[in-house]
Amino acid sequence: MKTIKGPALFLAQFAGDAAPFNSWDSITKWAADIGYKGVQVPSWDGRFIDLKKAAESKTYCEEFAGKAHENGVEITELSTHLQGQLVAVHPAYDEAFDGFAAPEVRGNPKARQEWAVEQVKLALTASKNLDLNAMASFSGALAWPFVYPWPQRPAGLVETAFDELARRWKPILDHAEDCGVDVCYEIHPGEDLHDGITYEMFLERTGNHARANMLYDPSHYVLQCLDYLENIDIYKDRIKMFHVKDAEFNPTGRQGVYGGFQGWVNRAGRFRSLGDGQVDFGAIFSKMAANDFAGWAVVEWECALKHPEDGAREGAEFVKHHIIRVTEKAFDDFADAGTDDAANRRMLGL
Repeated sequence: MKTIKGPALFLAQFAGDAAPFNSWDSITKWAADIGYKGVQVPSWDGRFIDLKKAAESKTYCEEFAGKAHENGVEITELSTHLQGQLVAVHPAYDEAFDGFAAPEVRGNPKARQEWAVEQVKLALTASKNLDLNAMASFSGALAWPFVYPWPQRPAGLVETAFDELARRWKPILDHAEDCGVDVCYEIHPGEDLHDGITYEMFLERTGNHARANMLYDPSHYVLQCLDYLENIDIYKDRIKMFHVKDAEFNPTGRQGVYGGFQGWVNRAGRFRSLGDGQVDFGAIFSKMAANDFAGWAVVEWECALKHPEDGAREGAEFVKHHIIRVTEKAFDDFADAGTDDAANRRMLGL
């Protein structure tokens, strides 16, 4: 068994234009000061990282990681959530997702998609230069507008969408193999990979690619009423990254999973700061320890109610208390009678 590393913090929700959230130096100092040992880096945020330079220069990466280490934290992974989203965008979402891209490719879906693929590849190369073995991402989506089968989906529609999604990602996954880095897809609504079955549909089309792995985040499973504990048992060999995020689902006579188009505060399902929701993290951390999960417990703060700085500070303590330092001996070793093959045979009447 392995002891999970942590606590770590995903910085995307905290990046801003005011100190200490506006520079790599200051945000890493802040994270360490409130109790974190690692940080997950949003690779699209130029206030923190120059992604192109990180892909080109090992020296830059050494300086980048060195500054974090000097301030008291390690880099756990890079994230390409926004760029991964743009690898596959249904035309219905073209305008909504355009803001994720560089200004020069906005309004041009083909150029935007090519830019996104290049960005994800740069992040994989940068991960290699940083001696990281995993990268977080989204899959993007072509079939998501058809998630509910009304009107009835024509035969072959979903299959064609997943064939194309795998076609787009296969060269990226091959580059990931060359870099020795796992692509960890966050299984998430709005992505074609939004539950276990859709992940398996994608995985099969990539030839069960060794680098097509999962980012486990139980909050997204609570909100779709999926068994998030059994999910760990099913996919334990593919779960290579862990977002520690809480959620609650409180359906009423007026709304359920779809939320009635309400804002986050008024939805039946909403994200909460750690400890304020319904996720059984004691059971999750136990399964992670038993399954030899070797990665980081990364807090992703999202809450409709609590202030982010309070959520971050409390989250560090929450994870510290839940990480299980695994035992090196059995609890009943005191009663060990030793090994005696002859005695064993006599006890069995042999």
